[in-house]
Amino acid sequence: MLPAVLLTALLIVANVLGAAMAAPQAVRLLRARDTGGVSSVWVGVSIAMNLWWLLYGLAAELWALVPLSVVAVVLYAVIAVTLTRLRRGRTLPEIAMGATIGLIPVPALVIGGLDAAGVAIGIGYGLQLAPAVAASFRTRELHGVAPGTWIMAVLESSLWLIYGLTVLDPALLVGGASGVVLPALLLGRLVATGHRPFRRPRWIARVTRPAWSIG
Repeated sequence: MLPAVLLTALLIVANVLGAAMAAPQAVRLLRARDTGGVSSVWVGVSIAMNLWWLLYGLAAELWALVPLSVVAVVLYAVIAVTLTRLRRGRTLPEIAMGATIGLIPVPALVIGGLDAAGVAIGIGYGLQLAPAVAASFRTRELHGVAPGTWIMAVLESSLWLIYGLTVLDPALLVGGASGVVLPALLLGRLVATGHRPFRRPRWIARVTRPAWSIG
């Protein structure tokens, strides 16, 4: 059993990673203007699931979830708008379909109340990631995919998995496990198609470049 302080730290770090994981993808789209391999359905599901987390945080008075969920919704909305502009509106039906898939927790909320909805939202995390992974296996043109988003997803899910193992929460165990496996598959796909998801940042490359190569 992990100490309470460590468990709290795990929750904080996992929530921060969850809110920020969309940032690398948003930045990549805005800078590179390349949508190759980015799933519109994933964006729609992600908006819906983070709205669920926002509502759940408000209803359950889990105030730490509220600002993080708001940040996540805004980032995924930026991705949705950018994708729509770059693909000239062709992605709107797919984004809408993803948002519809995100309604899955509704029956759980109606039948079992807030606690059941919370479990459904946790399990739905794997569902949120699945469209992006599926899209990566349908093409080799993955230049629009931001590896940082998926590296952060693995880290976040690993923390939720550790927390789930500690408190023996089935929803967190399922969500954490799927959240590790699915992004790992996408990162593996990037490697297999010749992309470099783990390359060194540019500032490290400049610092470590041999002196004779400068200029």
